[in-house]
Amino acid sequence: MKHSSKVTFILLGFFLVAQFIGLGIVYNYIDVTQESGFKDLPIGERPDVSEETSYIPIILAILIGTVIMLFLLKRKLTWIWKAWFFLAIFLSLIVAFFAFVPAYVALVLALLFAIWKIFKPNFWVQNLTELFIYGGLAAIFVPILNLVSVSVLMVLIAIYDAYAVWKSKHMITLAKAQTDAKVFAGLMIPYATGKKGKIVKSVKKSAAKVSTKMTKVKVRTAVLGGGDIGFPLIFAGVVMTKMGLWQSLIIPFFAAIGLTWLLFHGKKDQFYPAMPFIGVGCFVGLGVVWLIGLI
Repeated sequence: MKHSSKVTFILLGFFLVAQFIGLGIVYNYIDVTQESGFKDLPIGERPDVSEETSYIPIILAILIGTVIMLFLLKRKLTWIWKAWFFLAIFLSLIVAFFAFVPAYVALVLALLFAIWKIFKPNFWVQNLTELFIYGGLAAIFVPILNLVSVSVLMVLIAIYDAYAVWKSKHMITLAKAQTDAKVFAGLMIPYATGKKGKIVKSVKKSAAKVSTKMTKVKVRTAVLGGGDIGFPLIFAGVVMTKMGLWQSLIIPFFAAIGLTWLLFHGKKDQFYPAMPFIGVGCFVGLGVVWLIGLI
């Protein structure tokens, strides 16, 4: 088992909550009075691409973004990395919050949480913001995809994830670098924390004197990358827009089953690509939806 039972169930719980919050965000963007069928974004227009081939620019953007991140890591340009990360969080949260509140309120909330996440990170702000970020991204990309293109996207992402973790291992390098820089994109569930989650006091006594020193404690942490949350959510969002609401609500459970299989069969301290397992769960869920429709 990759993690303890408690940490595993917490991770799975956050994963499912992120999926359903994200579907709620996408649902609130649906507007049948608009020509596109969706409410406009508060940050500008969506990419103008064909639904049939929209997976191509998405894949290219991921590859280009990865190259840029690796370059910044090699050059130790962490401040550019953090600025880029801040902007991505800020824009995603604006889109997410705008599904529920007016634009000016969404902007203020997004700015506050983005600043908090970058400059004062902790367990709660890290994971609570992750619950909304991917819903914001889904609201951007779901309208430009159909079932065929999102299926192709899921297959390509699964292949890329497997290659990046098992072959080139650059995904592991990026994940470690993000964690060290405290700008990790994804869920982070620590096994335990010291005082304030950072430092504990260690008192050492000798026969002659007592000395006290502060020591940093390295805490084992369970992580789940942002792509492992965002892509199944986008898949479920497309199912919602093309097939219906209840159909989309089935997908996250099967995605979670795929993730559960990995977490329960994975080995401790080993790195695994989650998307192949989550992707299989998504496709099985889609198959179940189709079968139910035939009954």
